[in-house]
Amino acid sequence: MAAPVEVDECRGVLRVYSDGSIVRSSNPSFNVPVNDDGSVLWKDLLFDPINDLHLRLYKPADISSPKLSVFFYIHGGGFCIGSRTWPNCQNYCFRLASQLPALVISPDYRLAPENRLPAAIDDGFAALRWLQAQAESDHPDPWLADVADFSRVFISGDSAGGNIAHHLAVGLGLGSPELAPVRVRGYVLLGPFFGGTVRTRSEAEGSKEAFLNLELIDRFWRLSIPIGSDTDHPLVNVFGPTSRNLEAVEMDPIMVVVAGADLLKDRAVEYAEELKKQGKKIDLVEFEGKQHGFFTIDPNSEASNQLMLLINHFVAQHSL
Repeated sequence: MAAPVEVDECRGVLRVYSDGSIVRSSNPSFNVPVNDDGSVLWKDLLFDPINDLHLRLYKPADISSPKLSVFFYIHGGGFCIGSRTWPNCQNYCFRLASQLPALVISPDYRLAPENRLPAAIDDGFAALRWLQAQAESDHPDPWLADVADFSRVFISGDSAGGNIAHHLAVGLGLGSPELAPVRVRGYVLLGPFFGGTVRTRSEAEGSKEAFLNLELIDRFWRLSIPIGSDTDHPLVNVFGPTSRNLEAVEMDPIMVVVAGADLLKDRAVEYAEELKKQGKKIDLVEFEGKQHGFFTIDPNSEASNQLMLLINHFVAQHSL
């Protein structure tokens, strides 16, 4: 019997073989040092025992205000790779916690191809239900009890995490009434990962040397969408032929951040413009010439610092 051959590979950390077997590396694809200087404390908690999913909590070591906003950061990775434990994710969460400042929650979610969509989106909702249970509990985690303002929650997502954040915004609606006493105030979509069967200009003309090139985009979708579907699936193409009409859906404010050299740029711009046309509160920000994920690849760059100021302003504006 012939040995199985590798049929798919993602950034060296996920390999899929012809017999259906899957091998994951425990090493992150981003081998960068963790910038843990002690100014932000962190710990891991289990939020979904059934699926063995954990989240990482971050809080500033020195807290001047009595209560902090809660800021979710949902990692990217094309729904196939990534983790709250990866150093690029951790370094960005350190910055968010110290510079917003906020209590930052970075949840994991089930990954494809073992768990295809909608698993990751379901897990995003599960992380928020965990926060609601903490808010209602007589014995919440002490970090949350001491500093979390459950009425000021923001949800950000990077790439695939941005896709999850969109579906949370639609599913929870304006004011997130089903999460009470938790109140979501706004969403930050960082280079969100949307797709569709018709290529956009930025996809068709984007560089093959891009950090996230078209071949990798297609591979991520092939491995993550439900079997038998294409990229016009409503979870992928949110304005596709079979997608829900969002005109009547009231949503909390959304900031959409795009990088000028990102192949995903045009889809994110179309997304923001379509929601704006429908009367939603949308801020669209473009960082000219930047690559997909620039803010975690180089979290201390001038552009990353500028983005942090914009996020800070968005949080302050919608916390009133």
